[in-house]
Amino acid sequence: MYTLFYYPRNASLAPHFVLKALNVPYQLELVDRKKVVQKSAQYLKLNPTGRIPTLVDDDFTLFESAAICLYLCEKHPDGHLLPTEPKAKAEFYQWLMYLTTTLQNELMVYYYPERHTQSAIMYDDIVNTQQSRISECLELLNKQIGDKTYMVNDQFTVCDCYMFMLCIWADELKKPPLSFPNLSRYLKTLAQHPAIKAVCELEETDLSAYK
Repeated sequence: MYTLFYYPRNASLAPHFVLKALNVPYQLELVDRKKVVQKSAQYLKLNPTGRIPTLVDDDFTLFESAAICLYLCEKHPDGHLLPTEPKAKAEFYQWLMYLTTTLQNELMVYYYPERHTQSAIMYDDIVNTQQSRISECLELLNKQIGDKTYMVNDQFTVCDCYMFMLCIWADELKKPPLSFPNLSRYLKTLAQHPAIKAVCELEETDLSAYK
């Protein structure tokens, strides 16, 4: 039985998708960000970064969303959420790294401008700049998706789980992911995946925009 320490719409969303898609036994443990529980002494013993998510697998504890996703895929290869053919696997890692180190990072700057300047008058400038930077990322991903159903190797993988999570985060932008034609079609298809639907319903994430 896995335990996923989570908070709705947080970085725990992708691992939650993966757990549901793999159809393995797991339980959820809410880390209430409103009460800053992620910085509590008890939680920091599990995850010294003070971030969400954390996965506990018996006596093994793991943090970082992408690492958790990959660990679960390696443990459950019959779930086919990770390509096995070398070139497809390399492409998978390429796009997962892009999502985690580029798009996710740009979104973090957008949402937390106060972490990137000591001057409050710069917040709006940072947010506006990030709108443009994130749009560039989404344009690249829009081209990558093209007319494909999934990001890599014509199969549902962790990349799709991660992509859907980040696009939900980006839905309040002036030019959100759904405004890009290929991304819009792709995301609306993903929103019908049983794992995506089930997790979003459980976490009370509204998918009406993806119909």
